[in-house]
Amino acid sequence: MASHRRPKQPSRTRVTVLTTAAAAAVALSSQAANAAPSEKPSKDEVKAKVDKLYEEAEQATEKYNGAKEKQEKLQKEISTLQDNVARGQEELNELRDGLGSMASAQYRSGGIDPSLQLFLSADPDNYLDKASTLDQLSGQQVEALKKIQEKQRDLAQQRSEASEKLKDLSATRTELGKKKKEVQGKLSSAQKLLNTLTAQEKAALQQEEQRANRTSERQVLSGKTTPASGRAGAAFAAAQSKIGTPYVYGATGPSSFDCSGLTSWAYAQAGVGIPRTSQAQANYGTRISSMSQLQVGDLVFFFSDLHHVGLYAGNGQVLHAPRTGTNVRYESMSTIGGPFMFGVRV
Repeated sequence: MASHRRPKQPSRTRVTVLTTAAAAAVALSSQAANAAPSEKPSKDEVKAKVDKLYEEAEQATEKYNGAKEKQEKLQKEISTLQDNVARGQEELNELRDGLGSMASAQYRSGGIDPSLQLFLSADPDNYLDKASTLDQLSGQQVEALKKIQEKQRDLAQQRSEASEKLKDLSATRTELGKKKKEVQGKLSSAQKLLNTLTAQEKAALQQEEQRANRTSERQVLSGKTTPASGRAGAAFAAAQSKIGTPYVYGATGPSSFDCSGLTSWAYAQAGVGIPRTSQAQANYGTRISSMSQLQVGDLVFFFSDLHHVGLYAGNGQVLHAPRTGTNVRYESMSTIGGPFMFGVRV
């Protein structure tokens, strides 16, 4: 006989959970339906964010430049030390060969002096200082041993110095890689933002920039500033010849530049070697605090950390390599994006 069981009713807990979930789903659907679509950032908002990213990229670029300069300096120092060690080892070998010749002569004449024999089988540093040992050697042998001892100490010091510099070089290379990655990350983020703009918005930004460039150029040409002379004049003329050249981070010319790459290259054309980074250039020359005292060709620095530098062009304008996506150009010092800190007369 078939049994007739009542269907199992869902538990009160299960009903509550299902009811709550359904209510939440309805609420979320209602919110989604009523929510206003997210507004796309305006052209000016995108530009502000991009400019900020470019500024941060330039900060990282100057640190990258500093690490790169340090790496190149360390590589030269290590190469010099290694050459010195190699030459020193050759000289040490010659000194030892000379002492070996003495031993051979003594052997042929009846036997090797016990003290000399001891040297040939051990490090002389410990027993050279013992008067009893020196007393048993001839003056020529003592002089040879002292030279060998001195050369061994020099070589040990140079090897130790080279080893420390190699460690420093390794750390510097790691830092260089991090800064390069940081710069590339900022530039990539900026490009993604720019890609959100329409073709018309991009064209509008470009037109605004071109108008600003023409205004700055007119200000320079119509200004009553005394033209630069001497080495400053030669440096400024060299920089002028690169107007329109693209900005590339880490570049020092002649086909592309970053900000401090342009200023260091320009002064190099005038026969003046100045440091590579903007922060180092800030300490190279006479500091000019007032903008009214600036002369054409003076270095001008911006932002509190001095990560941007250009050449004063007169009439409140600067000739510089601004940032990624731009070329070497004139620009009003009031639109750089950061405050003018001071000038430096090289």
